[in-house]
Amino acid sequence: MKVMIIDDEQDSVSLLKLQLEKYCPQVHEVATYTNPVLAAGDIAKINPQLVFLDIEMPLLNGFELLEKIAPVTFNVVFITAYNQHAVKAFRFNALDYLVKPVDKDELINAVNKAEKSMLPSGNQIEELKRQLRGGSVTKIAVSSQSGIMFITLGDIILCEASNNYTKIILTDGSTHTVSKTLKDVQDVLEQSHFLRVHRQYIVNLNNVKHFNRNDCILTMINKAEIPVARHQKDKLIEMYRVL
Repeated sequence: MKVMIIDDEQDSVSLLKLQLEKYCPQVHEVATYTNPVLAAGDIAKINPQLVFLDIEMPLLNGFELLEKIAPVTFNVVFITAYNQHAVKAFRFNALDYLVKPVDKDELINAVNKAEKSMLPSGNQIEELKRQLRGGSVTKIAVSSQSGIMFITLGDIILCEASNNYTKIILTDGSTHTVSKTLKDVQDVLEQSHFLRVHRQYIVNLNNVKHFNRNDCILTMINKAEIPVARHQKDKLIEMYRVL
């Protein structure tokens, strides 16, 4: 695998290069750049399979660089300083990222995923840009057989655990299965108007029709009846203004 690292901080570049050489045997060539303008000019010549790209850089930020060399013909792992808003935005858009300082195991996982994953779409990058600039989250990106599909959050009724997969049930009656555990989905959705009410279910609080407090049963707008764990009952009630 041919790799490029583009980051204006020389120390970060040097450390990441050493980690790749030590822990990622599938990486055979690493080109490093601290000047994003020079990097943009050389990408076509180097033709990398994977680029580690810092977002905040002088002269040309990560998004501007991608726009300059579009279309993107390589996998991208974004590098970011820790920021909860940023992490949420990456999760919603199914894009890979590493937080500085880069953890060894997360790096290995990112390189392994890059070998198998599809190239980032323009929609993913545009949505990520909008969210990092403070825009509200309205969609979640999920992998499908044909590529990346964007699902509007308001269209999700509930998510149901199915072994190591999760079924996403939508208002149009369709069901989409993703290769993520319910815990993975919870980490993303519970930062919005969703709640894990049971070990097997996450519900969209905006698509609840009725709550039977005695039996701890939620009725969703599609008439699905979802059990609520006893320890989640009070939390659920707190999230609504009960008259």
